[in-house]
Amino acid sequence: MLVPITFLDILDIFLVAIILYQVFILIKGTSAFSIFLVVFLLYVFWLLVKALDMSLTSALMGQVMGVGVIALLIVFQQEIRRFLLVLGNRYIRNSRFTLNRFFGTTQTEKSVSEVAEQIVKATESMSKSKTGALIVIGRMTRMSLYAEHGEIIDANVTANLLETIFFKNTPLHDGAVLIEDGRIYAACCPLPVTDQINLSPKLGMRHRAALGMSEHSDALTVIVSEETGKISVADNGTLRENLSIKQLRNILLTEKIW
Repeated sequence: MLVPITFLDILDIFLVAIILYQVFILIKGTSAFSIFLVVFLLYVFWLLVKALDMSLTSALMGQVMGVGVIALLIVFQQEIRRFLLVLGNRYIRNSRFTLNRFFGTTQTEKSVSEVAEQIVKATESMSKSKTGALIVIGRMTRMSLYAEHGEIIDANVTANLLETIFFKNTPLHDGAVLIEDGRIYAACCPLPVTDQINLSPKLGMRHRAALGMSEHSDALTVIVSEETGKISVADNGTLRENLSIKQLRNILLTEKIW
């Protein structure tokens, strides 16, 4: 006897496939992947014993899976946070009807391009001199949480100021500069480090901190390597390496940095 398949059944399978794929993308390469795989296999086993009407095993596995939901929320809290941030980045930040636009507080295209050009100018100079730098550009996520252990500056973004902050003999050079709403909010700020385990061993703490920041927030982070002078950008948990000045400028002008 053939089981009738409706349009809603196909849509249901399609939506589940999309959700599982997005979860896989988020946890791929992290320590949570093996945990997720074990939980998934346990769930499949539970469905199998239910289908075979093995009541005792099914009841036991049902209790385990019930408690497992709470355990998953605890174990995968960072991945869930990243998933929600991805949704926010794709559908809220790119929307024409964001809260900032509604209340009329967005930066003008001119001010965005001016700030972007100052960042590009400073990055180019620091890249040539191999001065390590970590510049976090906040979008919708507020930077105050990450500035608690840094130094509040609240100044205009200029290339000279950025270069001065990251000059190796200054007390503020260690850590990240946080830029919010087109202004330098704070400097010398520690950032959360990524838990990705498949990164190249050549990547230093700046790159790992930049990736961690992109996983905990919707911020875009510009990195200048102190060893090589190469420029990278971290965004949405991914790292784009060995960028040219032209590519950096294009990213800052097209990625809606605020």
